[in-house]
Amino acid sequence: MHPRVLLEVNMAGEGSKFGFKPDALRTEMETLLALDRLSIEGLMTIPPLAPEAERSRKYFVKLRELRDALEKEFRAKLPHLSMGMTSDFAVAIEEGATLVRVGTAIFGERRRPKRE
Repeated sequence: MHPRVLLEVNMAGEGSKFGFKPDALRTEMETLLALDRLSIEGLMTIPPLAPEAERSRKYFVKLRELRDALEKEFRAKLPHLSMGMTSDFAVAIEEGATLVRVGTAIFGERRRPKRE
């Protein structure tokens, strides 16, 4: 069994987040797909924290459009889009999310440890 992964894409270009820049992913996609011990299942993103869920929509749309373009260009199946968290998952689902992360809705707010 090979690892099943989602490729993280930094759609907003935030320095505090990880992931491929969209253009870099396009450049590396052929190499990534050639890794026969890796099963690429789709893409994921985490948009900038926004007070209103609607502000995340543009990042979700861009990720979906990127996925669609990569599928066509590389003849690859990328069925999953992991996007949306507790505060914006409904918008993410409207834009095609197949996986959402709703830990805060289930477990409540997390406390950040105090730095000494």
